[in-house]
Amino acid sequence: MIFDLAHPSQLMQAFGPDLLLMAGAMVLMLWAAWRPESNEHQRAVGMASLVLIAATMALCFWYSMRGLSSTQGIIAVDNFRWAVDIICLLGAAGAIALGMEYNAREHILPAESHVLVLFATSGMMVLAAARDLMIVFLGIELMSVAIYVLAGLNRRSAKSAEGSLKYFLLGAFATGFLLYGIALVYGATGSTSLVEISRRTAGQALLLNPMMLVGTGLLVIGFGFKIAAAPFHMWAPDVYEGAPTPITAFMATAVKAAAFATFLRVWVEAMPGMGAAWLGPIWWLAVAAMFIGNVVALSQRNLKRLLAYSSIAHSGYLLVAVAEGTTRGATAFLFYLVAYTLASFGAFAVVIMVGREGDANNDLVDYEGLWHVRPALALAMGVFMLSLMGFPVFGGVGFFGKWYLLTAAINAPRPLIVLAVVLVMTSVVSAGYYLNVIRLMFMKARPDGAPVPERAGGLTRSVVFIAAAAVLILGIVPGRLINWSRDSVPRTQQMEAAAANAVH
Repeated sequence: MIFDLAHPSQLMQAFGPDLLLMAGAMVLMLWAAWRPESNEHQRAVGMASLVLIAATMALCFWYSMRGLSSTQGIIAVDNFRWAVDIICLLGAAGAIALGMEYNAREHILPAESHVLVLFATSGMMVLAAARDLMIVFLGIELMSVAIYVLAGLNRRSAKSAEGSLKYFLLGAFATGFLLYGIALVYGATGSTSLVEISRRTAGQALLLNPMMLVGTGLLVIGFGFKIAAAPFHMWAPDVYEGAPTPITAFMATAVKAAAFATFLRVWVEAMPGMGAAWLGPIWWLAVAAMFIGNVVALSQRNLKRLLAYSSIAHSGYLLVAVAEGTTRGATAFLFYLVAYTLASFGAFAVVIMVGREGDANNDLVDYEGLWHVRPALALAMGVFMLSLMGFPVFGGVGFFGKWYLLTAAINAPRPLIVLAVVLVMTSVVSAGYYLNVIRLMFMKARPDGAPVPERAGGLTRSVVFIAAAAVLILGIVPGRLINWSRDSVPRTQQMEAAAANAVH
């Protein structure tokens, strides 16, 4: 079926999954506010939120299987949109599942916390569908406002309040760059539609237009903040450490996935003819993120901060796929996004299981000898660390993720050999902190008097072991994920045009 988005009824149908999630979230918000705060109420709202997410995800799968598409309009109806929606919904489901038990431990009773995750996810889904820069802006704001609140959700924690304030102030500053970039691109092209911008930059006239070049640069800065790519990463370690751990996992996975997907779509659909203009900045962003993220992570002693710098490094890896600008690169991008989301979410879930009330026990020393007291938990954390490092076999799908990034970079029309070398070298550096966590868990004795991690609830354990099983199974049989990623690539012909123009 082909949607004609000029008709309001068909536009509403094309927004079906988004509207379902938004409408359900508004109903749940009323229910959450209706009753007094209690642990039982927040769990009930959390379970209802999981049901709503499952229904939205089923609708996304249904749209995807029907092969729906759209004519030119302000939103995209394609498999790339549904793929990103599913990744974001999985992240939301994981955050809510972890949050129900984490909130009980930390005495975070407002049931609205789960609804805010739904609102943030609806913003991510708008981002995934955006084919107009104004829709991009609306999606980012809807997502960000909810995340600002979620980061400061633990009102008893000074670190949570500090992280939320920093994220709000820097986020507002970065949004200014993004909005000013949109204004300049509109001034240069006369449109905010990605398709129309692509048409008007197809000739050579706008390629050297100062307004267009500055606008493009400001867009890169705005997106660079949202994906936590160096040097726009300074907010991430403090926010990741201070935010409630389920929200940290949500920010490191789903928020990053939505921002990256929008980043990729804007370059692919709006600026395929400006490959030479944006390749250089993205190239340097990738190098800076890979280098700074991995090197600074070596000195971290708090595991949440370590994973924050790891997330910055992985932003650099994903930027390699964006810089490639090819079908192969986009396939590697989606594949890697799934692999990173599973491993990172699982690692943060282990942090919750090892932690204690007040977000204590987040230092690396608290993981010493974990194998001797919680062997299954240590094995799961070992799988996640090896996957994030890209270790073969035991790292599961993480190894194939980096392999496909490398092969796409080397085989691009303009081979990105230097980026591939930097990716390999910084991955070797990352072994210094990923393997150190494994060394502490398996090769160090448990300190005398160190508390044994309490047995977590069923939802938290399920997130950990489902993520570990998925990492290992997809590492053994990655074919289905590869095919799914290849089928979900956006606008293939324009991607090839972007790559060809980048060569010249």
